[in-house]
Amino acid sequence: MEIILRKSIATDLEIFYQNQADDEANYMAAFTSKNPKDKDAYITKWTRLLKDNSVHMQTILLNDQAVGCVVKFVMEGDSDITYAIDKQYWGKGITSIAVKQFLELEETRPIFGRVANDNIGSQKILEKSGFKKIGTNTDFANARGMEIMEYIYRLDQ
Repeated sequence: MEIILRKSIATDLEIFYQNQADDEANYMAAFTSKNPKDKDAYITKWTRLLKDNSVHMQTILLNDQAVGCVVKFVMEGDSDITYAIDKQYWGKGITSIAVKQFLELEETRPIFGRVANDNIGSQKILEKSGFKKIGTNTDFANARGMEIMEYIYRLDQ
């Protein structure tokens, strides 16, 4: 099993869209767009982000097949990391490896991660990559239609 990253390209967006449009994946991500099934809005947004110099987007390749992404973006002045992978690969350590590889490429520090309090898998990914839990926040989660608690993680080195 070979896991490598490469710069994301426009043709990857279809895969990224399918990953986030999955109902279970959307629920676990929690803090999502209001309508995750609006493919046109998704493709338009992410096509713009591919050209944004403040966004660092890498595609996760598993045996040369695009299966997900790892992204650094800036929100309210802070650099944040997010990631998503096809649900069939959850729990296999692929995202953990990809995030570690990404953090070797992306040197911005500190970098933050935000995770729904019940998304244990995502919490483990951040913790395996050296992120430390630094706090909590309660915010509205579109995917759940209510406010939920999220954990805030930070990586300094």
